[in-house]
Amino acid sequence: MPYEFHFELVMQSLDRLLWGAALTIRLSALAMVLGLAVGVCAAVILKNGPAYARALVRAYVEVIRSTPFLVQLFIIFFGLPSLGLQLDANGAALVAMTVNLGAYAAEIVRAGIGAVHPSQLEAAQALGMTRWQVMRHVVLLPALEKVYPALASQFTLMMLASSVVSAISAEELTAAAHLLDSETFRSFEIYIVVMVLYILLALLFRFSFWVLGQIVFKRRRRLGAVRMGA
Repeated sequence: MPYEFHFELVMQSLDRLLWGAALTIRLSALAMVLGLAVGVCAAVILKNGPAYARALVRAYVEVIRSTPFLVQLFIIFFGLPSLGLQLDANGAALVAMTVNLGAYAAEIVRAGIGAVHPSQLEAAQALGMTRWQVMRHVVLLPALEKVYPALASQFTLMMLASSVVSAISAEELTAAAHLLDSETFRSFEIYIVVMVLYILLALLFRFSFWVLGQIVFKRRRRLGAVRMGA
């Protein structure tokens, strides 16, 4: 007997899926900001920090990169309460996504910092720039520009991987789909719609990253050209 699609049942509850998609966007965007901050700090420590700090950061990066995101999520959601730290599902999802992103961003940013030529550092020091000015203008900003496409790809992958947090009942898109499926039993139609929504979210994130890159890095290059001309 041929399968009969009934997308009208899904469309009647589309607002619930869109609400879940909105939470996916919020969780992912906040995790990206926090994860980038963690990654930049970790990368700087890996490059210039004391030996003990480098060892700790290296251990953090290796542990995160060598374990499944789902296991990390379960440790944070189910394990931290044993230590007296209680997080709701959305809070645990945000922490897990931030910790995961921070480790991957650290390696990406570290590679960008390593690509900065030593002569640029020597020239900056000869100009009398402070250590913070050198790190900000000569090291970090050029490094971030070099690795921005890789960071954008990693952030988009994390947005897609956020579907895993439905395992702890975080109320994002996939969790909303699970709930709707249990009520309507139209799994095929529901997950086709969810797939389309994730594709649209991925396109939205990629376009947003492209626009952000054009604004931030083109402006930086333009200001640099003006200063050189002056």
